[in-house]
Amino acid sequence: MTTADSMSGRESASPEQIRRGRRTAILLFAVGFGPMVLATIMFYTGWLNPEGHTNNGELLQPVVPVQALNLETRTGLPLAERFGADKADPQWLMLVTAGTCTEACEQLLYLARQVNIALGKEAPRVSRAAWLAATPAELEARWPRDYQRMERLRLMPGATPAWPDGVNPDSEPRILLVDPFGNVMMHYGTEHTGKQMLKDIKQLLKLSQIG
Repeated sequence: MTTADSMSGRESASPEQIRRGRRTAILLFAVGFGPMVLATIMFYTGWLNPEGHTNNGELLQPVVPVQALNLETRTGLPLAERFGADKADPQWLMLVTAGTCTEACEQLLYLARQVNIALGKEAPRVSRAAWLAATPAELEARWPRDYQRMERLRLMPGATPAWPDGVNPDSEPRILLVDPFGNVMMHYGTEHTGKQMLKDIKQLLKLSQIG
């Protein structure tokens, strides 16, 4: 055997070595990501859940990309640009949506604020924002004091929001939960309690590998 043949033999892998390498890669993936995948499936489906239920909020299936909402910050930054696996510090978002912000709307503003506070050390992983088509003058005057940490959003010029199924802010205010990838995946209303929402978010933060 020549030196060239010997070198070629060392550099090329046999079919059996290739199969063994693939099996090893699959095993490593299963060990590393299997528990996370299993936990996510259990959360959404209730499989093996002895309590018989999973989430308290209204789950969207399929999820809706946040781009469909056509919202931007007051400086003109599209909301969708804040999300994605490539972001250095991705966050979850509680987004309060309402037409005219009446009593039910403010109940949800308060709920989002209190849930965020109750998260304790996990609170920085979740941000808050609101899209309100109209705000009464009395609430506008109190906003800097009561909701100073809740960002105000607006519609992009000339755009209309494509709200998820079951969400119509003009008739009923809702809290939309957006994951760090920019998926609107769950929503809440005045029929939900802070304890229910807090339980969902804590579980999602526990399962989440980003944000």
